[in-house]
Amino acid sequence: MNELPGFSHPAEAQILARIPAEILGRARSVRLMVFDVDGILTDGSLWYGHQGEAVKAFNALDGHGLRLLREQGIRVAWVSGRKSEITARRAAELGISPALQGVHDKIGTLEQLAREAGLNLQDTGYMGDDIIDLPALRACGFAVSVPNAPFYIRQAAHWVTELGGGRGAVRECCDLILAAQGRLSACFTTRLSTLGGAIQ
Repeated sequence: MNELPGFSHPAEAQILARIPAEILGRARSVRLMVFDVDGILTDGSLWYGHQGEAVKAFNALDGHGLRLLREQGIRVAWVSGRKSEITARRAAELGISPALQGVHDKIGTLEQLAREAGLNLQDTGYMGDDIIDLPALRACGFAVSVPNAPFYIRQAAHWVTELGGGRGAVRECCDLILAAQGRLSACFTTRLSTLGGAIQ
């Protein structure tokens, strides 16, 4: 059955209870969430065959979390320093746009994405795990990293997930943002997703 207005799911309360108020405040302001790809949406492994990059593993839970963000009105973008047809295919499956690749000036790209959305950087979040991500992490309103990132990257983040890159970290981040904004409970319904593309 469909949930009634005002329905609050226990998962939302559990997240709110275990995350510091400062972090919740930052997550509450996010209107655009930008994700690095390798090491965030994947575990960072690069698999090569005779024809070049052959395999890249993505997490289905992460994919669904990204869909939930979009369904709840939060813009999502991917910004990767590498170029990969596999990344482009995964982004297309999830309906992620823009999914920018070969980007080395990530702070400049984050600023551009924010301008195009009519937002300031305090309304943006960024999730990354390496030196190329540092300027964006330092400039955005909600900086997120993963436990497998170098310690000096983790120190630059406002919040570090418990799960590793490619192992549910993105879903953890999505759930936190939705809970902080009081939107996670709305995701616990029996209706099918209204967005195009594969659910996960």
